[in-house]
Amino acid sequence: MSIKKHKVLGQRIEKGKGAQLSLDIAKLHTRTKIEVPVIIERGKKDGPTLLITGGIHGNEINGVEIVRQIVSKKYNRPTYGMVICIPVVNIFGFLNQTRQFPDGRDLNRVFPGSLRGSLASRFAYHLVKDIAPIIDCCIDFHTGGDSRFNAPQIRIDKDDEDGLALAKEFGAEFIVKSAGREKSFRETLHKLKKKVLLYEGGKSLHIDKEITNTGIVGALRIMQHLGMRNFDDEISQLSTKPVTPKLVNASKWIRAKHSGMFHPIVKVGEKVSKGAELGSISGPFGYFERKIKATENSYILCINQSPIVNQGDAILHIAHDVE
Repeated sequence: MSIKKHKVLGQRIEKGKGAQLSLDIAKLHTRTKIEVPVIIERGKKDGPTLLITGGIHGNEINGVEIVRQIVSKKYNRPTYGMVICIPVVNIFGFLNQTRQFPDGRDLNRVFPGSLRGSLASRFAYHLVKDIAPIIDCCIDFHTGGDSRFNAPQIRIDKDDEDGLALAKEFGAEFIVKSAGREKSFRETLHKLKKKVLLYEGGKSLHIDKEITNTGIVGALRIMQHLGMRNFDDEISQLSTKPVTPKLVNASKWIRAKHSGMFHPIVKVGEKVSKGAELGSISGPFGYFERKIKATENSYILCINQSPIVNQGDAILHIAHDVE
């Protein structure tokens, strides 16, 4: 096996050893150096290399928490192969509790990046150039944006059969077939022929125990499926109930027809029938209220938990073609 396969950021990782390195490519406007910790553990025997990332969007804290626990509990120490964990990819956004980079750009919309581009683009370039070539598979942890709370779900490309097989092993409640977003980390890794799972669960600036637990167990199942380490005991201790993932072939957003105060009465993951009441929008003065009803049989993938919505806001994401 190539020596380059086990060199991370220029440092050779020996069998049975680990290292904490840093992606160090930028400074704040104060000239303060910002380092992104990269935590590597290599097993005593050869095997695949798995990248586990959180916090590409700096305010998606639940993804950071999942990777943090994987490292803290030493689940990232494989018997075979190598695990690279980057708990907080967008350390800039994490410091400021914002989604974007300091230049105002969304890091997940500038891949594969450019050596001479914006700050976010330069960072993306180094992540793709220095880390992506040595990995075989990636689990990228995300949450819903703003106040949108996502049910635990794995997102894969519609024609990605390898991704579908891995998603079933992960064991989240839903597997959502969705088109790859242009210039995203996921799309870039696909073009490099890497296997990618994108996990969505919970909402920004929030940690949810169930979402965290599902993400951790899913990562352990993937590592075990890849033959990196046996996690039977850990999975049995962490899992509360067996899950048969529901495959979502098509989904859509229900948007607010009125501005006002939003009162959802359904829960994420819930199955609803055509005509069922999903919630209501009311005015603040007591004389206006409109009910929101399901137009077809569906599952609730995401709920906008903002108490105030404007006409046209996405308020409920529903799956209407489910296997």
